Amino acid sequence: MAHRIIVADDHPLFREGMSNIVQRLLPGAVIEQAATLDEVLDLARTGAEVDSLILDLRFPGMTSLQVIGQLRDEFRRTSIIIVSMVEDLEVISQVMAQGADGFIGKNVDPAGIAKAISAIREGELVVQYNAEHPLLEQAPDPLTERQRQVLGLIAVGKTNKEIAKDLGISPFTVRIHVSTLLKSLGVPTRAAAAAQFGHIPGAASGARQANP
Repeated sequence: MAHRIIVADDHPLFREGMSNIVQRLLPGAVIEQAATLDEVLDLARTGAEVDSLILDLRFPGMTSLQVIGQLRDEFRRTSIIIVSMVEDLEVISQVMAQGADGFIGKNVDPAGIAKAISAIREGELVVQYNAEHPLLEQAPDPLTERQRQVLGLIAVGKTNKEIAKDLGISPFTVRIHVSTLLKSLGVPTRAAAAAQFGHIPGAASGARQANP
């Protein structure tokens, strides 16, 4: 059975462009377009099960981030992929906390969008909001101040929840930072990252700043 995918955005040009990207990625897929949330629901509630929803964050009917949670509850086996101009990490973390399977920035090039969609459909956590600085791709070196703070707290044995409380950010945001750290340092585990703590310039001072 062909994959069924709904692309939703209130800009026809973007809908068409995204549909073309998906069609090239999945030549046999059935691609349907919607301009409003009501149209999304009408399509998704009829016919074959929807494989993926590719949604803008702001279009008619998408009145709050909780709508994503409602879609997650109703369409449990459907991949929910948000594609948006938003670049606020806290907003993105809330989107993911509501149950989205991935977040892609509209400024990412078509090849990057296709790669991210493919990874999300294969079950990977992908948050890529800037073509030059994808959150879950190789992070630039040296580490950012926030990443040093997170690494310092990992090194003293803090959990993601404890790190989130210490830094005043969401646990999901911490998860993104940890994933970035592991890839940037080229290590597979938190323990391996912690072992490198003393060799990262500025990491110790970052940890002290996080725990006054």
